[in-house]
Amino acid sequence: MELDMETVAASIGVSVAVLRFLLCFVATIPVSFLWRFVPGRLPKHVYSAFSGVLLSYLSFGVSSNLLFLVPILVGYVAMVLCRPKCGIITFFSSFGYLIGCHVYYMSGDAWKEGGIDATGALMVLTLKVISCAINYNDGLLKEEDLREAQKKNRLIKLPSLIEYFGYCLCCGSHFAGPVFEMKDYLEWTEGKGIWAHSDKGPSPSPYGATLRAILQAAISMAVYLYLVPYHPLSRFSEPIYQEWGFWRRLSFQYMSGFSARWKYYFIWSISEASIIISGLGFSGWTEFSPPKPKWDRAKNVDILGVELAKSSVVLPLVWNIQVSTWLRHYVYERLITKGKKPGFFQLLATQTISAVWHGLYPGYMLFFVQSALMIAGSRVIYRWEQAIPTNMGLVKKVLVFINFAYTLLVLNYSAVGFLVLNLRESLALYGSVYYSGTIVPITLILLGYIIPAKPARSKARKEQ
Repeated sequence: MELDMETVAASIGVSVAVLRFLLCFVATIPVSFLWRFVPGRLPKHVYSAFSGVLLSYLSFGVSSNLLFLVPILVGYVAMVLCRPKCGIITFFSSFGYLIGCHVYYMSGDAWKEGGIDATGALMVLTLKVISCAINYNDGLLKEEDLREAQKKNRLIKLPSLIEYFGYCLCCGSHFAGPVFEMKDYLEWTEGKGIWAHSDKGPSPSPYGATLRAILQAAISMAVYLYLVPYHPLSRFSEPIYQEWGFWRRLSFQYMSGFSARWKYYFIWSISEASIIISGLGFSGWTEFSPPKPKWDRAKNVDILGVELAKSSVVLPLVWNIQVSTWLRHYVYERLITKGKKPGFFQLLATQTISAVWHGLYPGYMLFFVQSALMIAGSRVIYRWEQAIPTNMGLVKKVLVFINFAYTLLVLNYSAVGFLVLNLRESLALYGSVYYSGTIVPITLILLGYIIPAKPARSKARKEQ
């Protein structure tokens, strides 16, 4: 069997460990499908937890479950013993543990070289454990003091231990997400909320949406396997790269980032199929007649939304969607002082947490700081666009195109740090294109202060 796996792994150009992970990861689809036929609430929780444990063992070995057990138990103990502070305790302990595991396993280097370990799954698990504890903490607060997301997700009652384990490891969903809320998991398991019998008809069929996600995964893998040999990361360290001119280097950086993204599109499409076919991905009905089911809870990426983004501001809404939502609800919004508007500090702090979550590699830090600059610069262009009167449509269209081109340039320039990770190599590659993706956003931010934009509406009112 091991020999056969070695043969198959060699034929597709991956290690045996990665092949084992991919097989277990794809297996989350039938495992999630079988959940639908498990009778009763308690058996469903047991199945969710046991299937997650089994898939982790088959993919990473017995040590993975011991690795996961630490944050799971710390979070639950914090909720039991110290409810008023359980959110903050779980946040810092879980992140501290994750950082320690990143450093110990040097996971970034392993992933870069085509390896795999359990820290990727631990990353997803960390977010789930933290959100559960914070929502249980929010259950003590007055409803009028809460934001809409807090009201929707807060937990009044402590989940049982088996419910908690089922949520954390649900059918292998901790492998690559998407991240979802404990309250949604409980309502899904118990057939309540949007999963209760509806007057709009029987429970929606997940099969069409599942097939679409599987097809998207197949296309994504095919594109990735086709593009990567033409745009290997090793090219950055070859003499030929230094011989190229500015535009050739910039275009290669773009194609390297573009090629690498298809790997994530494949991973997220498989996880989307898994969550959809279980039924958990259902997020309500459209307002059209006849109503159609929505599966937004399972969606982690909008491929066209990323590749054709008109503004950097929309990228968190279309890339790693559920993690972006988690960062917005549990970091960004909670840093905003009541009665004040969010600013660059909240944005930078959120991007820094995201960088630390990925690992303590300089390339991650550079990428997410760059992302904060990129988004801030894009907001300046957008404000200028909004300030243009409606009778100057051509100028508006030019600014829209500039924002699109700017996003394209800075995103793929910034992605180089995420891909190579090493500080010296990242800075050298940024320098090879004259730090253009850093200078342009900073220049735009400064120009935003020098040339402030006033909304066209207010101008029109003054003229009236």
